[in-house]
Amino acid sequence: MVFLPIAERLARAALRARGIRGRVIDTPVGRVNVYEGRGAGTLPPVVVVHGIGSAGAPFGPVLARLLPHVRRVVAPELPGHGFSGPPRGALTPDTLLDVMRDVLDRVIDEPVILCGNSLGGAIVLRYARDRPEKVHGLVLLSPAGARMNDDELADVRRAFHMPTTADAHAFVARVYHRTPPLTSLFASGIRARMGSPVVQGLLAGARPDQAATPEELAALAMPVTLVWGCSERLLPASDLAYFREHLPRHARIEEPDAVGHCPHFDDPALVARVILDMARQVSATPRA
Repeated sequence: MVFLPIAERLARAALRARGIRGRVIDTPVGRVNVYEGRGAGTLPPVVVVHGIGSAGAPFGPVLARLLPHVRRVVAPELPGHGFSGPPRGALTPDTLLDVMRDVLDRVIDEPVILCGNSLGGAIVLRYARDRPEKVHGLVLLSPAGARMNDDELADVRRAFHMPTTADAHAFVARVYHRTPPLTSLFASGIRARMGSPVVQGLLAGARPDQAATPEELAALAMPVTLVWGCSERLLPASDLAYFREHLPRHARIEEPDAVGHCPHFDDPALVARVILDMARQVSATPRA
């Protein structure tokens, strides 16, 4: 079980070597770690938000590719994830959305390109709806936030139930396009992480009525790019259909090959390209 924490510390050290350092923000829910780094470019800042059970450091290869081109990169970690502190009391999806809106308010001091994966996608969708003046553009990587039925939601919850090592391997196979070779070393850590009270509490508290409504999606005025890999196996295909139907007509949808539920795991160069394309687009277009 020590391999996952060691890997996370090594990833944090790699971020520090590139000038991306963590700072702590106190919130009513608990202490939230935020990675920040100053870039060498002139494009708008980029903020990335990870998914449930993950952390900010896995976005490191993407952030490294962004640094030469953007003014700033920011990667907050959810309460009870990464190097953020444990939440004070139960963490519900509604509470999480509120506290992450507060964190983003405090770290965003000019309009940004906002990117989120999985649960992070639902968080940035909500933030773009509530604070459109702070969002230059929105990049969604296999986002949660579509309206599932009860059976689909139950299937997602079952994927995070891992009583055995084989279950952990099956989960990784659903998340990645191709299962990483060292999965066996991390399997026990993955089981512990996904079985934590924070992760299981968020999954238990998820409800279909928390999804973004068709009206909320259609009202997004900023540029939107949705990346949904052809190897997506964690979220149902109906989620993509929901976004395809209800996102505004100007939204772009990319379905790359060899990419699963976490595109920044499988192809960080692709994710960096999508973000930089968005940043260049908004930089070339006068903001209304």
